Amino acid sequence: MIYLYNAIFLKPVFNALIGLYNVVGDMGLAILLLTIGTRLLILPVTLQTLRSQKALQDLQPKINALKEKYKGDRQGLAKATMELYKTEKVNPASSCLPMLIQLPIFIALYQALTVGLKSEGMHLLYGFVNNPGTISSLAFGFFDLAKANFVVAVLAGLSQFWQTAMLSRHKPKNKIPGSKDEAMLGMMNKQMLYVMPAFTVVIGASLPAGVILYWLVTNLLTIIQQYVFLRPKLKAISVATVIEGSKPEIREK
Repeated sequence: MIYLYNAIFLKPVFNALIGLYNVVGDMGLAILLLTIGTRLLILPVTLQTLRSQKALQDLQPKINALKEKYKGDRQGLAKATMELYKTEKVNPASSCLPMLIQLPIFIALYQALTVGLKSEGMHLLYGFVNNPGTISSLAFGFFDLAKANFVVAVLAGLSQFWQTAMLSRHKPKNKIPGSKDEAMLGMMNKQMLYVMPAFTVVIGASLPAGVILYWLVTNLLTIIQQYVFLRPKLKAISVATVIEGSKPEIREK
């Protein structure tokens, strides 16, 4: 099992990190490029997740109607909800995929930085990746990636809060009066809005700054993706509408 993990995650991440370091000569920049590359690699999964989240939000009024219809009938509500998901082709579990994919990469990066910043573990290098020998843990010329950095941890926590808040703002406001499940879900979402950023800061302050830099950049890229995908549609006329709308003006002339 460990051999499989090393072959699929640790070695590729370590080699990508060292290979990028060989090219750019700065571990901070290498982590930045590795993060961007990782996000591009899982972009199809991320976009599918955002579509599913948006679809779930759009379905909320129908789900609320089912809750009202099957009030007191949990089994009937569960069956009707699953039928609705099937009809609308929405998978509520798909939102977990990016996290499940990123978690082993995050662990592998932590291990890669642990041995890489100490210039150890070079036996993990592929034959076509040069051994740089001594690796400088100084990033961008001003902070050490091998040591914990509270400022980077706080920035990661703030970015986590921003990312979660963006999704919260896009949730529909209509709720069923007196619905305990709805109230409990809202309470959990509100707690997650503050608990996860605080957890990120606490844990991040004890990890090497290189690992938290990866998490910070990941959050920022996720925020950009969410903004592009979830932003309100611009009130603009489509090209086809413009063309059709220009016809009456031509005829009037």
